[in-house]
Amino acid sequence: MAISGLVITYNEEKNIGKCVRALFEVCDEVIIVDSFSKDKTVEIAEKEGAKVIKQKFLGDGPQRTFGLPYCQNDWILNLDADEFLDTDAISFIKEEKYLEGNYDAFAFRVKNYLDDELIDFSGWYPDSKVRFFDKRTAKPSNSAIHQKIITTNEKKVAVHILHYGWDSLGQIIAKKNQYSTWHAQQLFDQGKRINSFKPVLNSTVAFVRCYFFKSGILNGLDGLTFAMVQAFFSYTKYAKLLKLQRKERLSKK
Repeated sequence: MAISGLVITYNEEKNIGKCVRALFEVCDEVIIVDSFSKDKTVEIAEKEGAKVIKQKFLGDGPQRTFGLPYCQNDWILNLDADEFLDTDAISFIKEEKYLEGNYDAFAFRVKNYLDDELIDFSGWYPDSKVRFFDKRTAKPSNSAIHQKIITTNEKKVAVHILHYGWDSLGQIIAKKNQYSTWHAQQLFDQGKRINSFKPVLNSTVAFVRCYFFKSGILNGLDGLTFAMVQAFFSYTKYAKLLKLQRKERLSKK
């Protein structure tokens, strides 16, 4: 069964070469939708055999949807540039196990790494993402952040994606801060409105869940740190939503 690899990129020269080479292990073609990178992302991707389409960033979901018509095959492996298939996921695809049953999307487990250290506590594992789907019946949502695949029959499988998204704790915090801004705006645009207790309440719940119920407490200072990172994301997301609400109220006066 022919498969198309689809990746959205912006300034990913560090990862894109390895990403494309890895995709070609299971894909017949690799399509890159690039948001006008200022580094050598496009040059490296094309050198490795990928087809590059340039498009101003539309948001996570819409950017992926934009790339689908350029994919010649029905089955899509839609990874980020810093994500790679683990050996069990490669076997799952090469052995065409995805054709067993009437499924049109598969959620793989994600192993998140900080540099080369696996974060498998504080709610960071098992984290599942749908990255493999049949575009005839499944498609990315229109969400600008943390988009999901809209599917008719999804299956979770115990195979893995390796995610090397950060080199330092500072990068994680910076990306969570950026995501919280996007997520707050998305919630606001969807008409979500909250009270002043929401940031504190949700961040407290996030911390308790990650630290006490997701093995953070068993992993020393690292467990405490990553539970606090999750709480930070929850707090800032809703704090920024409150700020948007206040701005809206003032504009109506």
